[in-house]
Amino acid sequence: MPETLSIYIERVIDFAPRMVDSLWETSIMLFFAMLAAILVGLPVGTLLFLSADGRPNENRLINRSLNAVVNIIRSFPFLLLVVAMQPLIREVYGRATGDPIAASFPMIVIAIALYARFVEQSLMDVPNGIIETAQSMGATTWQMVWKFLYVEARSSLVIGFTTAVISFISYSTIMGVVGGGGIGDFAIRYGYQRYETDIMYTAIIVIIILVEVFQWFGLRLAKSIDKR
Repeated sequence: MPETLSIYIERVIDFAPRMVDSLWETSIMLFFAMLAAILVGLPVGTLLFLSADGRPNENRLINRSLNAVVNIIRSFPFLLLVVAMQPLIREVYGRATGDPIAASFPMIVIAIALYARFVEQSLMDVPNGIIETAQSMGATTWQMVWKFLYVEARSSLVIGFTTAVISFISYSTIMGVVGGGGIGDFAIRYGYQRYETDIMYTAIIVIIILVEVFQWFGLRLAKSIDKR
C-alpha cells in the first residue's frame, strides 16, 4: 500500500505542471464569465424585474423580449450551445478551441443569462414596501435600484452569484470535450483518453475543492452582509 501511494504521488508530481496550466486556463474562463455576470447579467436581471407587469418601469415589449432571450439561452444544453457557437467563435477569435479566451465566449453568454435570472428572483423577494418607500421619498429609478433594491437583496444576490459561479466551474469542465482547455480538458486528455484513471480522479478532486472553496466563501460573505 505505501508503495502504491508513493507511485501515485510521483505520478501526480509529474503531471503537476500540466495541471497548474489547466487550472490557469480554467481561471481565465471563470474570470470572464464572472465579469460578464456582474457587468451585464446584473443589469439585465434588474431590467427584467423593473419592466415586469406592475413594476416601476413596466414595459411588456422589453420584458418579454429579454425573457425570451434568457429562456432560450438557459434551455440550451451547454455542450450543444458550445458546438452551435463554434462558427461565431472562430469568426471572432480566429480559432474556436485550444484558447481559454476563445473558450470563455460560450461561458460569457450562459453566465449573463444564468445570473440575470438569479438577480430577477432575488429582487422579486424584496418586499413591495421597500419600493413604495423609495417612491414616496421621490427616489429616481437609479436611486431606487442602488440604495433600496440592491441593499435589501444584497445577501440573496451574493448567494445567487455563488451558485452561478459553481455552475461556471461545471461549464468550464465541459469545454474540455471540445478542446477548450482547462481542468476538464486535462482530465479528459491526460486521464480518460490515456486510461490514467488516477490522474482523472485527481482532477475531479481538484474541481470539487474549487467548488467547496467558492461555496464557503460565498456563504460567509452573504452571511456577513445580511443585516436582517
